[in-house]
Amino acid sequence: MTPSDDRIADEITAQVIDRGAGKTICPSEVARALGADWRALMPQVRRVAGDLAKEGRIAVTQKGETVDAETARGPIRLGLAQETD
Repeated sequence: MTPSDDRIADEITAQVIDRGAGKTICPSEVARALGADWRALMPQVRRVAGDLAKEGRIAVTQKGETVDAETARGPIRLGLAQETD
């Protein structure tokens, strides 16, 4: 059974909070936590991560630079959004 977008968002949020400020997770960690067929979940995880980033809830990076989770090619990382003063 495919997890809902809300379930994926909850898992992403929980993992980046657990990892802490200045640290990141791989989207595959989220997919692996949600199902045995984790590779099939990757596009959905990236899409939900992109939605969360657009809402300012997380940061999506590649080689330390902010990227779009859905259009970035290659590995991306998910982390807590940077607070701005």
